[in-house]
Amino acid sequence: MNDFNHKRINILLIFFAIITSLLGWRLFEKQVIEHDSYVAKAEDQYLTKKTVPAERGKIYSTDKTLLAANSRLYDLTVVPRYIASGDKMDVAQKLSQFVDKPASDIFNLINNDKYYIAPLKKRMTEDEGQKISDLKIKGVIVAPVSVRSYPQGQLAAQVLGFVDNSGNGRYGLEGFYNNELKGVEGKVSGSSDVHGRMFDVNSETKASDGADFYLTIDQNIQYEAEQVLSDAVTKYMSDSGSLIICDPQTGKILAMANYPTYNPNDYSKVQDQQLFNNAAINNAYEPGSIFKPLIMAAAVDQGLVQPDTKNTFGACVKVDSYTICTSTKEAYGLETMTQVLEHSDNVAMVWIAGLLNRDNMYKYIKDFGFGRKSGIELDTESPGSVADPKKWSNAQLATISFGQGITTTPLQILMATNVVANGGKLMQPYIVDKVVNVSGKEDVRQPKQIAQVIRADTAKKVTDMMVSVVVNGHGKKAAVIGYKVAGKTGTAQVPSPGGGYYADRHIGSFAGFAPADNPRFTMLVRLDNPRNVDWAESSAAPTFGTMAKRLLDYMKVAPTVTP
Repeated sequence: MNDFNHKRINILLIFFAIITSLLGWRLFEKQVIEHDSYVAKAEDQYLTKKTVPAERGKIYSTDKTLLAANSRLYDLTVVPRYIASGDKMDVAQKLSQFVDKPASDIFNLINNDKYYIAPLKKRMTEDEGQKISDLKIKGVIVAPVSVRSYPQGQLAAQVLGFVDNSGNGRYGLEGFYNNELKGVEGKVSGSSDVHGRMFDVNSETKASDGADFYLTIDQNIQYEAEQVLSDAVTKYMSDSGSLIICDPQTGKILAMANYPTYNPNDYSKVQDQQLFNNAAINNAYEPGSIFKPLIMAAAVDQGLVQPDTKNTFGACVKVDSYTICTSTKEAYGLETMTQVLEHSDNVAMVWIAGLLNRDNMYKYIKDFGFGRKSGIELDTESPGSVADPKKWSNAQLATISFGQGITTTPLQILMATNVVANGGKLMQPYIVDKVVNVSGKEDVRQPKQIAQVIRADTAKKVTDMMVSVVVNGHGKKAAVIGYKVAGKTGTAQVPSPGGGYYADRHIGSFAGFAPADNPRFTMLVRLDNPRNVDWAESSAAPTFGTMAKRLLDYMKVAPTVTP
């Protein structure tokens, strides 16, 4: 054998040695280094993992009326590939009696070999689903689905919110407590066949159902509040309105109504998504004269004035470059502080603001709960706005005293009025009475006092002043025969985006409580832009009176005053 052949053989041997080494390394890499990875991939081919949905918690009113539940409905699904070509028209004809489509349209949808098409019909009743199942048609599937339902329709819709198609709570209580209501889904893993069908369970984590919520809302009071508010919005040709009722001793919300509203069962049909927001906690506005008793309370609490303190006031007063006048542009002359509230005298309130000064006024405004969220357990609450007092001009100090230059929500005004009704105490508003978890353990919520804002004797004096407003002032139409009612009207201007205020728009409000000497409820009525009345005394005040009469009757409160 010559040298050339020897070289060729050596080269081949070296080549095969290299190839063998590479193959050996790859085999080592696959069997040792990447062993765990390939085991996992192999397991993925015969192991199936599935989630087990939890049952969403129910929501009840305080009188145990079911407000939110879970209904079992059915979706009609067809797998065209599993239906013989010659049977498809017959199947289409049979299904057309259950689906709002002609047989020809259904045939066009299923005349193919697809494994999936969109459900022919969603949310069928159990009766409909059973009738289709009884036909025993191959390739036709009636699949159960859990659907959130609201048995009382639109009652308390903006308090409750709704559950979207992904199973998540949106707005209201459903949004705020979504995790607690939703629960925790379970998981199941097991062996599967080539089609992914599980035939043996290896491990299972059970689902933990969501907690049930019992609200402070009284279903009967809520219903009446919604009716009274709806009637008022229609009667006074308003754009919208809110009505809130609270237990002043505890801070429990007994009713929270808004109009217009919607039915959470049909939330997907709502065109204006602003309807989902709860205006009673979301829609901040300049409150106008219902703010005056609070500023007066601050002045009385500081010892700067008393209910019978007198002074003489003109029709207008100039502050910086602004002229501020009474609502009638007439002078009331010599007035007591009680008469200042009866007349709702802006000029006198400017004088009160001067006595208080910026720091004192700001302190009381913050102590009453303005400029921050109240902490109510509902989504989309607004904090309102209170500017830094260091930035207040003299004019701002003056206008804030009668409810302009500050924004508040209806709930904030109600809770501040509660302070007067409840001996000077600011209570935490709450709307959840108790939560019951899946094991039956109860978490009962307790009233919480946030602060002592004014002294008890100050609260009593301001209460008497507010009673006089209803007896002698602009609040007469809020009166209920046989009872002492305390309250205050507010006709608030509406700011224009371009600056200043609209000349042809206003918001009418009334905040008050009854019976005045031992209040069973506080109430706030707000009507947005009533078109056929000019003042809140002719819109919000009578609406308050109507609802107060129904409440006193429902609560079986005996008359406290001889008519």
